[in-house]
Amino acid sequence: MSRIITIGREFGSGGRELARYIAEILSIAYYDREIITEISKRTSLSEKYIQNVAEHKPVIPFPIHTGRTFWAVIPDYGQDVQKEQHDIIREIAGKSDCLIVGRGADYILRDEKPYRIFVYSDDESKLRRCRENSSNDYAKGEEMTDKELSKRIEQINKARADYYEFYTGQKWGGKSNYDLCVNTSRVTDLRKIAQAIASMC
Repeated sequence: MSRIITIGREFGSGGRELARYIAEILSIAYYDREIITEISKRTSLSEKYIQNVAEHKPVIPFPIHTGRTFWAVIPDYGQDVQKEQHDIIREIAGKSDCLIVGRGADYILRDEKPYRIFVYSDDESKLRRCRENSSNDYAKGEEMTDKELSKRIEQINKARADYYEFYTGQKWGGKSNYDLCVNTSRVTDLRKIAQAIASMC
């Protein structure tokens, strides 16, 4: 059986960076945005659209007073995206040892008994990491005050929690859903934590 690690993470916690280090130390395949790229290839939908669908719970359509519904006006590809995502996650987990970031992989692969990790941190650390991480869309944030950036981080994490809880029926970040919960608030070198985690997996 393949060694499978899944990592859920709060935005700004350094979870993606930690995941990369763990995968490098263990020399196993790493999957994150690569899954979105593969879904795009299979569905001919844009990666931006897929990213949006794949990180938000579906909006239930409601009738409008023209006698039609939004289902009839706007095509809904959400189910297609979710099916492809589930299929791809199962495929890559069956190929080799791997680490998968987010996307409810811990739940999708629950029968495979993955090592499930959740990464979180305090608000101050999230702000610092967002401003320091040049690859982060919100990192440069000079245009955003701390209050504005904190609000945006909170919105992203709420969307992740809503998505996870909608599709799994489980609490996002709830300790009973994970084998290890990691607080990165006081951590300056994620490589050290990655080494410790790698020795446990």
